[in-house]
Amino acid sequence: MSATAAELPAPAEPAPLARLREVTKHYGQRAALDRFSLTLRRGEVTALLGPNGAGKTTAVRLLLGLMRPDVGAVEVLGRDPRSSQARTAIGAMLQRANAPDSLSVREQIELFRSYYPRPLATAELLKRTGLAALEHRRFGALSGGQKQRMLFALAICGDPEVVFLDEPTVGLDIQTRRQVWSEVRALAAAGKAVLLTTHYLEEADALAHRIVLIERGRVVRAGTPHEIKHSIAARRIRCRTRLPAAALRALPTVTRVEADRDGMVIFAHEPQQVLREMLPLDETLSDLEVSAASLEDAFLALTHSS
Repeated sequence: MSATAAELPAPAEPAPLARLREVTKHYGQRAALDRFSLTLRRGEVTALLGPNGAGKTTAVRLLLGLMRPDVGAVEVLGRDPRSSQARTAIGAMLQRANAPDSLSVREQIELFRSYYPRPLATAELLKRTGLAALEHRRFGALSGGQKQRMLFALAICGDPEVVFLDEPTVGLDIQTRRQVWSEVRALAAAGKAVLLTTHYLEEADALAHRIVLIERGRVVRAGTPHEIKHSIAARRIRCRTRLPAAALRALPTVTRVEADRDGMVIFAHEPQQVLREMLPLDETLSDLEVSAASLEDAFLALTHSS
């Protein structure tokens, strides 16, 4: 007799490729991370977001084995991140990174490929990062955006299992940024675990399967982009109105009011009620847009970054 669906065991979650478990890290008397946990799973892009000084860089440095926690555990592929097995499974693009100015793009890539047991082909890396036409140009002669693309190529050249991308699209034009986004999605589709830190909240919304919002070394909220955005009940109303901000803040269920170019943005739990109150007070009310809160709205509401 076959087991019913109710009797079948739930499928086990895949083992994490990297994680921090109840980690605390101090700089002097200040706790950069306070009992902080983070799990990176195969096939997922995880965005670690937070205001400056929230602990994001410390978390990345711990996972790279560049420092040790005061308390807690750090694992990459179930090993100490400082082990050779873990190091060859990691690729990293850090915000503050550089390369020798005198080496060409091809020379840089071939040098980094030599550090890994099964690297990607140089030609493939040049093609994927749009650097084929620049392969003989020295790093010192590249533009800021071109340097970012080369650093991204170095991060993925070893075909790593875990990829850390710290502000990967700073200085890139819109078209190149979208190309990098496509490559990040391809990494996840190939079963890699990607940790993304970015100040571009649109980027996190577009790429992340899961967002971890951190402030003062602790997790404030974690979930999918949809869950994070819907964790604040307020919706946004954008309109042109002659009513002053003070009058708008006094309307029922309004939580925040902001000026936006020639209009106002009003955040409210009950937008229909707000509009019913506004219409008799301002016959010039126009250009109405009502929408769900954005990731930026949620970020500001859940942290002290407003």
